Amino acid sequence: MNATIGGLIVFTSTFGGALIGQWLRTILPQDHLYGESRDTMKVGIGLVATMTALVLGLITASANDSFEAADRAATHYAVDLLTLDRLLVSYGPETADVRAVLRLTIERRIEMLRSKGSSRNLVNAFSRETGLGAEGLADAIRRLVPRDDSQRALQSQAANLIESFLQARRLVAAGGGTSIPALFLWILAFWLTITFTSFGLFAPRNLTVLTALLVCALSVASAMFLILEMDGPFDGWLKVSAEPLLYAQAHLGQ
Repeated sequence: MNATIGGLIVFTSTFGGALIGQWLRTILPQDHLYGESRDTMKVGIGLVATMTALVLGLITASANDSFEAADRAATHYAVDLLTLDRLLVSYGPETADVRAVLRLTIERRIEMLRSKGSSRNLVNAFSRETGLGAEGLADAIRRLVPRDDSQRALQSQAANLIESFLQARRLVAAGGGTSIPALFLWILAFWLTITFTSFGLFAPRNLTVLTALLVCALSVASAMFLILEMDGPFDGWLKVSAEPLLYAQAHLGQ
């Protein structure tokens, strides 16, 4: 789900629920709003609010873990690329073609991270392209013919590092998709709507109360917006940075 659309849906449903509650206050019999009826409804809404807070905390933690995993995987991938380049430089000038492929691989990764599109499409492209690049580099490294033990050791280290590339690809593919089931979000939005409807039902009708309800609805909607942003780590306003790859690109050959 798009983060902006999700935030707008939550804001509309919560603040709309508060307005509906205010309207219901004017048409319901007074004995439905006071005494035991009021106490019963407050207990029920308190239970819903508690469940909402619990689920909101769980999905926030899940979205944050997903975002951090994707960010760590991208950083780990950039570090491995830079390390591999330095191993190839140490090997000798015969690795120039391999290092050219390595530079092209980094440029493609940066372009992917900067491009617009859904996280799932970017993850699929990143996974597919990274796999081809890693396999091509691995073949090129295996075809090198070392002249001495030093080059043989560097070739072995470079070949092992390719496996780390493949692992980073799997981590990106695993952490880049959505981690929160859509049903969780819809149920959470429903619970929030019920809670705000109860706020409007028992609150007096004046500008101060409406302003407070508006601010609360905006706060809840912004929380949902942040959750959805973190759950899509490769698109939107909050996404995995390309800075590690830019750093690796700038320091190739050094």
